[in-house]
Amino acid sequence: MEFPKIDFRYVKEAFKEPINFWGMAGFAIGAAFFQDVTPLLLAMGTEALYLAVVPASPFYRRLVGRRAKERARKLRDAQREAVIKGFDPREREAVEYLRWMKNQIYSNYKKFTTSKEIPANLQSLDQRWEDFVDLLDVYRRRKHHLRSTNRQAVQNQLKQAEHAVQTVTDDRQKRIQQANAEILRRRVAAFNDLERSVKLVEGQLQSIENFFGLVNDQVVTLPTPERVSALHFEELSDSIAMTRQMLEETSDTYGLLDNQHRELDLLLSTGK
Repeated sequence: MEFPKIDFRYVKEAFKEPINFWGMAGFAIGAAFFQDVTPLLLAMGTEALYLAVVPASPFYRRLVGRRAKERARKLRDAQREAVIKGFDPREREAVEYLRWMKNQIYSNYKKFTTSKEIPANLQSLDQRWEDFVDLLDVYRRRKHHLRSTNRQAVQNQLKQAEHAVQTVTDDRQKRIQQANAEILRRRVAAFNDLERSVKLVEGQLQSIENFFGLVNDQVVTLPTPERVSALHFEELSDSIAMTRQMLEETSDTYGLLDNQHRELDLLLSTGK
């Protein structure tokens, strides 16, 4: 007979359960009341059996898993609300309006369809609202980064470096200017990548807002579950997934720009 593998995460969780604590406390009170160590010995045996059986139970492990997911969800919610507080007033207004519209859609659906339950596809608006907040955070940070950098100055430096490559006669200076020009080209390319990502995210944000408006219109004007189910919730979800993938592919651009800036400074300082 094979015993289930011990996973101390579940042993730790089982040990912290209130029922375990109060059970052990009950044995301790009994020992003190009767002035006898027998309840303590029973407590040790019961605890050993409890920690051997309960943490290995599939039901208990599913319970611990659900608790962990719930804690993670609450943490994400708290972090997202903290992010929203850092938005400027106009951005917070957009977020809160979309949150209000989501709740209004749920209310209107129950009202006009006389249904007590919100269908799963409609409940996906919760996730779409979270996507909106997350994408808006990315959008504002990347846009701020672009605005804080003088791209025209970088392009002017690139022209000067390319001109220097063609005109300087000293081999050492020529190699320095060639390396300088290559770094500047990579910086310009990185700017282009960031600009494309900003435009893509901006379009995705507008798409989410418009979809919420479409769902609300359908719920109010055509209040039947079939009509609402016919809306293309999956298409929006796929579109957001595509946008997230693109953002992951360009997530190193910030670091790339900073590294290129340091490379440029080092190059110019050694060339003096």
